[in-house]
Amino acid sequence: MTTLPFKAIAAALLLGGSGLAMAANDGQSRANELLSADPQYRETWQGVVKKEERLPDWVINLSGTAEQMNAVEEDGDKYLVGPLCETADTCLNKRLIVAFSFDKEDAYAMLVEVPAGLPADKSPTRHADYRFLGKPDEGMQKLLMEQLKNDPNWY
Repeated sequence: MTTLPFKAIAAALLLGGSGLAMAANDGQSRANELLSADPQYRETWQGVVKKEERLPDWVINLSGTAEQMNAVEEDGDKYLVGPLCETADTCLNKRLIVAFSFDKEDAYAMLVEVPAGLPADKSPTRHADYRFLGKPDEGMQKLLMEQLKNDPNWY
């Protein structure tokens, strides 16, 4: 009879441990992890950036600071969309909004650059330069802009 409680405790510990492992890997995608997560993401992104000139390394490599990506629908197609910043400290000045189709065949992005040292009373929206990557159509451009507007620090 003493083996039954021991087995129950062992099972509880095993289940609890796997729950912790799952919590550490929350299954959420981040733009700075995509290229290393799946070769198809890398191939699709390389197709986008190879046609562009003068892109910073952090954009080419999708490296930097990223938040969780979200599933968004545009014109009946689903996309994984999320922000990427050069660094956490420069996020207001240099950021990229990335969108990958669920089938990983298409990728689009909007590079947003705001002059450094912009006074706090100046709206970043009015002083930003926007550069679209991947030749997004008007609907996709709108989707990328909406994602940017979701940032509470963007006005």
